Amino acid sequence: MANKKVAAKKKQARKKKSVTKKKKAAVKKTAAKKSVRRKAASRKKVARKKATAKKKKKAARRADGPAEPKLGRARVSGESKLEQIFLKDYEARQVFEFLNVATLKELEKYGPEEIAARLTAPMLQTVNRIRKALALNNRTLKDDKEFATQFLKTFAQQGGPG
Repeated sequence: MANKKVAAKKKQARKKKSVTKKKKAAVKKTAAKKSVRRKAASRKKVARKKATAKKKKKAARRADGPAEPKLGRARVSGESKLEQIFLKDYEARQVFEFLNVATLKELEKYGPEEIAARLTAPMLQTVNRIRKALALNNRTLKDDKEFATQFLKTFAQQGGPG
């Protein structure tokens, strides 16, 4: 009987060991699952932080003002002849001839205001010459009497004929 009791105690001890081994294995599995969950959660947090950082940057760009628009790659080279590009636009070709430019690179040196000023300057000078010539003959353009009288006064003061 003593052998049976010893055998029974050994059996119980084995059961306890196997139960504790199972518990340890289960604890390890849950710990592993928890660590995986933590890593996944930390990845999500990092992803969220990156996303919010990107949103903040975009908001800051919008607050600064609209970004400079990009034209992209040029469709025509700078050495292209203006005559070929503006084949159907006679007035544009006249402007290019007046500015003495033949290629896009030469034209790009001018701003729109500068082109307008260069084109209109000779016309303004011509109109002023006409106004002076009419004033010398006691004539004026429509609604231009003030200029004529002022011009005649300065002309007389400078010692013009008359």
